[in-house]
Amino acid sequence: MGRIIAVANQKGGVGKTTTSVNLSSCLAEKGKKVLTLDIDPQGNTTRGLGIDKRKLKNTTYELLLGQAPLKKCIIKNVFKNISLLPADVDLAGAEIELIGMDDNSFILKKEIDQVRDKYDYIIIDCPPSLSTLTVNALTTADTVLVPIQCEFFALEGLSQLMYTINLVKKRLNPNLEIEGVVFTMYDARTNLSMQVVDEVKKELKRTNIYKTIIPRNVRLGEAPSHGVPINIYDSNSKGAESYRLLADEVINRKDV
Repeated sequence: MGRIIAVANQKGGVGKTTTSVNLSSCLAEKGKKVLTLDIDPQGNTTRGLGIDKRKLKNTTYELLLGQAPLKKCIIKNVFKNISLLPADVDLAGAEIELIGMDDNSFILKKEIDQVRDKYDYIIIDCPPSLSTLTVNALTTADTVLVPIQCEFFALEGLSQLMYTINLVKKRLNPNLEIEGVVFTMYDARTNLSMQVVDEVKKELKRTNIYKTIIPRNVRLGEAPSHGVPINIYDSNSKGAESYRLLADEVINRKDV
C-alpha cells in the first residue's frame, strides 16, 4: 500500500512546491512509483513537472466536483515513475463549491484510496492556507511533511498548523502523524539560518526533524522555469544532492 505524504505549511514561499516536485522526482529516481497530487490552485507543481496548465481538460478541480473520474485526471509518466494529478486556477473555486457537499472533507481520500496500491509514494502539494483543500489532503494522508524556511519568521503560524494537524487527527483522520520537518533555503554563510534551525529544534522537541537541510541554490530556483525537477535539470547540483538525501531519509523512516 502506497505511503501518502502531505507537504503542508500555511506560510507561502517556504519550499512546499519545490519539495513536492523534487522529493517526488528523487523517489522516482530510486525506482519508486510516485503519484504527485497538485491541490494548490496556483498549479506550480503541475508546471514544475512540465505540464502546461492552460491545456488541461481534467484536473483536481474536476475530480473534487465529480465532473471527471480519477483515471481521466491523472497524467501518467510525466517523468519516469512519476504520474501527476494536475491543478490549475479553476481549483480556487472549489472552496466555495464544496460547501454543503456530503463528506466534503473526504472527497480526495475516497478517490485516492482506489489507486494507492498502485504507487509506492503519493506526495500531495498543499495550498498555502488551512483550507478545505488542505483538510482534504490531511484526511487523505498518512503523514505530514512540513518545510520550514530558514528565515526570521520561520515559527510564525507553525503552532496553528500543528493545532490543525492535531484537530484533523482527533476528528477526521486518527492515523495522521507528523512525517517530520525539513529546513529549506538554508544559507550557511549567515548566522540567521543557524539560529533558526536551533530555535525550531527547541520548539519542536518531540517532532522528527530531518537531518537533510535544503540549501539556497540557484539551480533549484531555475529548474521550475524549465519544467523539470532539479535531479534532471542539474544532477550534480547541491540542490539535487540534498533532495536525494531527503528521499533516502523518507524511504528509510520506519516509525510512521
